[in-house]
Amino acid sequence: MALLTKSIKLSDGTAHKLPPDMRKVILANPKMQAMWEDITPLARNEWICWTTSVAKAETREKHLHVMQDKMLKRGMRRPCCWMGCPHRG
Repeated sequence: MALLTKSIKLSDGTAHKLPPDMRKVILANPKMQAMWEDITPLARNEWICWTTSVAKAETREKHLHVMQDKMLKRGMRRPCCWMGCPHRG
């Protein structure tokens, strides 16, 4: 199974590469995988930056769960109530 998931291509953001922990969460749900590929590269960048720019591992884990909930249950294409990625220039 690990070889299969490694061979599945998931798109990155505009300034950020998709980290392994986010990749694992996205690949765990085909609906989320389809949604991830459907959003724009800039939107993917926002989710990646929002999830990875936190200081604590616990907060990052929480962001992964919130991302799952908001993308899958609420259909949100970008993180809410966040200033946006400062790295996209």
